[in-house]
Amino acid sequence: MKKQEINSTKIAQLAGVSRSTVSRVINNYPSVPPSTREKVMKVIREYNYFPNMSAQVLAGKKMRTIGLFMIEKGHVSSDATSNMLLASVIETASSKDYYVLTHIIRDSRDPESINGVKEIFYQGRIDAGIFIGADNHEPFIEELIGEGFIVGIVDQHLPGRHEANRIVYSFDNEKGVMQAVDYLVGLNHKNIGMINGDMKRFAGPAKYEGFVKAMSHHGLPLHEEWILPGDFNRRSGYAAIQGLVQSGVKLPTAIIAANDSVAFGAMKALGEHGVAIPEDMSIIGFDDHVLSSYSQPKLTTFKVDFGYMMSGLTLEIIKAIENHHDHHVNVTIPMELVVRDSCKKI
Repeated sequence: MKKQEINSTKIAQLAGVSRSTVSRVINNYPSVPPSTREKVMKVIREYNYFPNMSAQVLAGKKMRTIGLFMIEKGHVSSDATSNMLLASVIETASSKDYYVLTHIIRDSRDPESINGVKEIFYQGRIDAGIFIGADNHEPFIEELIGEGFIVGIVDQHLPGRHEANRIVYSFDNEKGVMQAVDYLVGLNHKNIGMINGDMKRFAGPAKYEGFVKAMSHHGLPLHEEWILPGDFNRRSGYAAIQGLVQSGVKLPTAIIAANDSVAFGAMKALGEHGVAIPEDMSIIGFDDHVLSSYSQPKLTTFKVDFGYMMSGLTLEIIKAIENHHDHHVNVTIPMELVVRDSCKKI
């Protein structure tokens, strides 16, 4: 049979194994039993099959390529923070002569989409992957880590998971919200609410826990009607405030938003209902979005050095690829309060 007439599916049939097993063998993956590996390699040798992309891997060469995967339902191109994250990875990788393969995952529960991502790893098209926007426990990511692939994750907390191929950079979410409550209390606020982020992601529950702890520390009650569901986007902030105002309950004097995008949506909704910021309500965000200093009023927020964070994560990924470390990496990035005009002393 000519080379062009055979593919990995046919090899799997001839060897009596699955297609994913063929991918693992082609990429010299260590978890394949020796007897299974030899069955597959016998067919490969017989038909002289060498996929173009995988030939380098069979020869023991690195692809010098990092996969960058963003899990996001919305439009990434219009979000300045997302663009900053992507650019930081690309610039850092390029400085070390690495390429970056980028992909947006619209639905992490779609089997076809996730199988496509996994195939990129199994086919050896990348040496490692970085995931942004994942749930705290994302099954397919855990599967990749379990298989031994090098994976970098932005914002994750899974106690007891200390694999050397798991590289995690997180924000100090809990402490940041605690500092936000401290700041508002220092402005004499006692009636404080919060718009939560996505509670499936690490940042969501971590920020909420920080809020609960800080309120308890100051002896302030939690008002369930002021703890609003949300996500990490402008739409959720807008919807949260719309629901709050329309419920007819008494409004808090201050709101902590899960991030600046949420705060922007909340500010828009408050304005539509004639609630002035900060005269009637103070609001504080997180991330120091590029537009935060241009909003009306300018948004008080917590600054995160995204460039430092993503550069550090990328460099650790490259170290792991080049076998320069064999230890678990878990780095927490601090936040810095940036005082502007959206909070008022009462």
